[in-house]
Amino acid sequence: MRTYFLFTAIGPLVILSSYDSVTNPELLKRLDSKGINKFIACEVPTELAKARYGTHFHIVCQDLYESDDLRVLDYNGHRAFHTFAFSELGAPVYYQPEESIINSSPS
Repeated sequence: MRTYFLFTAIGPLVILSSYDSVTNPELLKRLDSKGINKFIACEVPTELAKARYGTHFHIVCQDLYESDDLRVLDYNGHRAFHTFAFSELGAPVYYQPEESIINSSPS
């Protein structure tokens, strides 16, 4: 299981995933189905996430309504943003599909 901190248009969130990369095509499809198709992602050590979220981490891992390949650990952007220091985040991965770029000039 990997833990990722995502900076998205809807705000920061923390996810758990069984995929080996945040840019795995199947994970990207799952994120897109939740309205997330452009983001900056940083891996967070899973043990650190377990320590910070405690019981909530274990509850999310047991949630029968989430799939094994993607679980949202924290969708409260304010809390997620303040749970980890920038120095605890891994190197950023920038993802943006080509079709998400708007080619219009300001009026």
